[in-house]
Amino acid sequence: MKSLKVLETDRLYLRRMVLEDAENAYLLNLDPEVIQFTGDVSFESIEKARFFLTNYDHYEKYDFGRWAVIDKESDAFLGWCGLKFTPELEEYNIGFRFFKKYWNKGYATEAAQACIDLGFNHFNLTTIVGRARKENIGSIRVLEKIGLTYLRDFDFEGNEGVIYCIHKQ
Repeated sequence: MKSLKVLETDRLYLRRMVLEDAENAYLLNLDPEVIQFTGDVSFESIEKARFFLTNYDHYEKYDFGRWAVIDKESDAFLGWCGLKFTPELEEYNIGFRFFKKYWNKGYATEAAQACIDLGFNHFNLTTIVGRARKENIGSIRVLEKIGLTYLRDFDFEGNEGVIYCIHKQ
């Protein structure tokens, strides 16, 4: 089995999600403010989160995915961040979700930038997109800080969405 640690930044390390992360995944999605713009629903239980993690196959299929974001100093689980491939769109995207108490501290930007760099330099991706609901100003700000630029609007499950994009230099 490959090492769980994937990336390291000044303050964080990113690693593969494991079954022991089920409670944190459950609690993260339980906060309505955290998931208000995602289109996702809360896990019904920690067991449902564990089931999701058990069946999450992105690491095996693509060697990347959504990774747990861990604070180096405290070893606290802050949220997740990572790359995702959507075959039906032939699209690689960056995504992130953090516990509210870690918002506005630069963690999402730091983790997402590291993921973009890894996508381009290690996985040889040429284009990465970020999708957000138009009213999700915080996520859009992160996408802009890491170098993505507005591409177009799209229908985000009946809501106004935007797609941002970055190409490998």
